[in-house]
Amino acid sequence: MNKMLVDISSIGHDTTAHWLIFSGERVVANKQHSGWLKATWQDLPFVHHYGDQIINIGEFGGLACYAIDVGLETLPLGELDTMSLRGIFLSNNEDLFSVAARAWQFILFKRTHRFCGQCGSSMEQVDWEMAMQCHTCKHRCYPRVSPCIIVAIRNQDRILLAQGKSQKERKMFSVLAGFVESGESLEEAVHREVFEEVGIKIKNLEYFSSQPWPFPHSLMMGFIAEHDSGEINVDGHEILEAAWYELDEMPFVPPNMSIAGRLIEKTKELISNKKALHKQG
Repeated sequence: MNKMLVDISSIGHDTTAHWLIFSGERVVANKQHSGWLKATWQDLPFVHHYGDQIINIGEFGGLACYAIDVGLETLPLGELDTMSLRGIFLSNNEDLFSVAARAWQFILFKRTHRFCGQCGSSMEQVDWEMAMQCHTCKHRCYPRVSPCIIVAIRNQDRILLAQGKSQKERKMFSVLAGFVESGESLEEAVHREVFEEVGIKIKNLEYFSSQPWPFPHSLMMGFIAEHDSGEINVDGHEILEAAWYELDEMPFVPPNMSIAGRLIEKTKELISNKKALHKQG
């Protein structure tokens, strides 16, 4: 079993690895090399005092991946730079985003579980798995994963796209999404969220795919559905506007690297295939 918490002495000072160094909510990056910070420990003198706080994230491209959290410390980066997670996502570097997203969720977990929620004592990281342990009351915590549903809905030859508060500034429209509530199945969550957000009912619900989403610790579970009944009615708070869109009048939507983008592409494919069959008939 690989240890999650490792010491630099077990890695080697001249071993090349991928490093995910978090300062605030940004990752130290080498933008000249697609964002990846590939280096030896000797190349990173500005984090040598964190040598006993290195987290093992796994492996990519034959190299080990390690994460370090410097909190709010300002680092002397020289020719290096920093990138936000959304910046990495928008750079379309899917591999780096996947590794950085995993690292960030571990970092966020450690930051928010320094003290025991049961007795208030300090917690320490377990070195053989990603967990925080209270040595006073033995309470153990694991990284939080928040289940979310996301669904693309079609109505004949059109797709439902909506704009939420967070998307307004980017002028982006997307499919509907929401958190799963306690005691609720994924399917129940889809039907509830759709009705709450746009006031319609759906049918023919099918599972599509899933994607970890580090904003901040979600697991997006995607579905495809068809309109059953009702007219679009948004409350203007969580969803600002929503409408049915023809394929040739689509607004700005998420890229295919996201599950939202892939759901939209799949729905467009289903609509196009239906049109083609209709023409053949």
